[in-house]
Amino acid sequence: MQSFAELRFPARPTKLWRKAGRAARRPLDAANKRVGMPAASNAGYVSWLKRESMLRNANILADKYVGTGSMWQNPYARPRPRAAVHHASVWYAAYPNSLITAPGKSIIGTLGDDGLWQAFQGIGITAIHTGPMKLAGGLEGWRTTPSIDGHFDRISNRLDPLFGTETEFRRMTEAAGRHGGIVIDDVVPGHTGKGADFRLAEMKYGEYPGIYHMVEIAPEDMDILPAVPRGQDAVNIDPTTEEELKKRGYIIGKLQRVIFYEPGVKETNWSVTRPVRGVDGVTRRWVYLHYFKAGQPSINWLDPTFAGMKLVIGDALHSLDELGTRGLRLDANGFLGAEKTLDDSPAWSEGHPMSEAANMILSGMVRKRGGFTFQELNLSFDAIKSMAGIGADLSYDFINRPSYHHALARADTEFLRLTLRAAHEFGIDPASLVHALQNHDDLTFELVHFWTTHKDDEYQFRGKTLRGEELRDIIRREMLDAVTGKQAPYNLPFTTNGIACTSASFIAAVLGYKNLRALDDEQLEAIKRAHLLMAMFNAWQPGVFALSGWDLCGSLTLDPGEVKDLVADGDTRWINRGGYDLMNVHPAARTSAAGLPRSIELYGNIPAQLEEPDSFIRQLQRILQVRADCDLAAAHQIDIPDVADRAMLVMVHRLPNERLQTTVLNFSDKAIAGTVTSECLPANAHVRDMMDGREIASIDELHSFHIELQPYEGLSLEVSS
Repeated sequence: MQSFAELRFPARPTKLWRKAGRAARRPLDAANKRVGMPAASNAGYVSWLKRESMLRNANILADKYVGTGSMWQNPYARPRPRAAVHHASVWYAAYPNSLITAPGKSIIGTLGDDGLWQAFQGIGITAIHTGPMKLAGGLEGWRTTPSIDGHFDRISNRLDPLFGTETEFRRMTEAAGRHGGIVIDDVVPGHTGKGADFRLAEMKYGEYPGIYHMVEIAPEDMDILPAVPRGQDAVNIDPTTEEELKKRGYIIGKLQRVIFYEPGVKETNWSVTRPVRGVDGVTRRWVYLHYFKAGQPSINWLDPTFAGMKLVIGDALHSLDELGTRGLRLDANGFLGAEKTLDDSPAWSEGHPMSEAANMILSGMVRKRGGFTFQELNLSFDAIKSMAGIGADLSYDFINRPSYHHALARADTEFLRLTLRAAHEFGIDPASLVHALQNHDDLTFELVHFWTTHKDDEYQFRGKTLRGEELRDIIRREMLDAVTGKQAPYNLPFTTNGIACTSASFIAAVLGYKNLRALDDEQLEAIKRAHLLMAMFNAWQPGVFALSGWDLCGSLTLDPGEVKDLVADGDTRWINRGGYDLMNVHPAARTSAAGLPRSIELYGNIPAQLEEPDSFIRQLQRILQVRADCDLAAAHQIDIPDVADRAMLVMVHRLPNERLQTTVLNFSDKAIAGTVTSECLPANAHVRDMMDGREIASIDELHSFHIELQPYEGLSLEVSS
């Protein structure tokens, strides 16, 4: 499962995050008077927690919809991927912590600037996916604590003041609308942070314990629980205690995997609280589930109170109707159900029907309000298909993202053609996918499909029959060998998940450039050509095309020494999250608004690139114009044919006007030539280059035509009689 970046704060504040740390420690609502001890015996404290809770806010928000016809104006039962693509088909994926802002201007204010949206409109970008911006982290007494997971440990519907205000957010959505765009937010259905809701649950106040998978341990069984170290509010239990609690009927025990496993820190998915005095005067200890970190208690979607469901849906409605967003990303939406097995095998916690049911309810509610959802679900292809069948409208393209990078690394598209065809075999419509360049995470090459439920399936690859697990090992090894190590010290492995790199630094490694601080004009041009090829692959097929600010500016990775405090725990992804200045609003800035060091930007800012006819952005603009002119985002992919050269890729699409479009790409740094053959291509038809209008071939009786491609060249071809 791939989620947005973990925003980890070092144990001691560093200069990078001083500003963020100060913002995170502000009280949730300074207007609320705080008097007395922060304890269950203080009615004022309990009342304050309730006012700050997401569940209470969800209940208040629900009153606005009761008995109104507005809830029945949109279809909602089934995912509508093509309707979602119609909302906006080219997304800028923002990572707010990396954005350089003008002095005195907030991050949200910068993203809502009319000048930025005017530039986006000219380029062809029609949406911003903001990433999570609501207050996150936890509560210790009256004081908030920082986020531990990139603001995905949400504790409030209010925006974090580190990013800006609700007024600025609404102005951003209005600016987007003026320029034909939309704003996409996030909702976190799997967990919260340890905010007011969790603290009330610990105190056994009302329905709040029903939000979470948490179990009260009887006094006579507390002797098996570990002590909580001083200064902590909970501690992870070890596998022995986990098994004993299962035997005594408290928990479902071991799950299918332990995400973020670390010996002595997280050995199971269960933690136990320190003794907490409840509102009834009883002191309790609770064991609670957390798929991710201890500060992210998991939400229980099937509890008689349905409190967790109400909390999540209220948060989604707040983003849609109070902030004005039109789409929502569903974070970690594959982990919404867990069930005890009848034997000694691990509890059923992945691919559970409860996840599908919860996704259907949440996505259906969003569709009822006229919005759409997308999931970033890194599971097997059939699991992606199953979850998308009744839940989210769109899915992130984890199917082809690692394979198109492998094609570039090896100048060989065989594995890419294999995954493109596999998507069709599993009934996954490419128009339901978000095809992306770099995002804030690593270049993931977990290839989950090939090492879980399909590890023993057989695949034909390079003339051999390989098991899925064997195929995965080959691809991973070749990726690591090609773009990390001594020949590319600027890219680093990230655990066993993938590679920390930017698009530009990945390409530089493929091209064999070792010193990125001494690139000449010819090398820069080669990087740009390959980067545009990657854009063509993702943009010249049905579905959403997404790219980041690092792509737009051509950012390189940071030196690990620049973020040594952040990578000290092994999270190398911080090297690919350098600061960038999209609109040249602060040329002298050395860090982003959140304190991340500025990255080297090979292509420069947007205004400068718009002045250069052959810049990356100007050429991207032409690629997106071709996509828009033929409505390629709404097309149907009908063939991935065999190719004449191993570096070639051909995708054949039927356009909404019933004409055919063919994407032909060269994934190598050498010129290639060959024949494009597909039974879908009608004999005697003409082939026209959609970029410049020239006719380049006619299709013969064998349903084929000859093509020549320069290094990293791509063509979008219209086929007509």
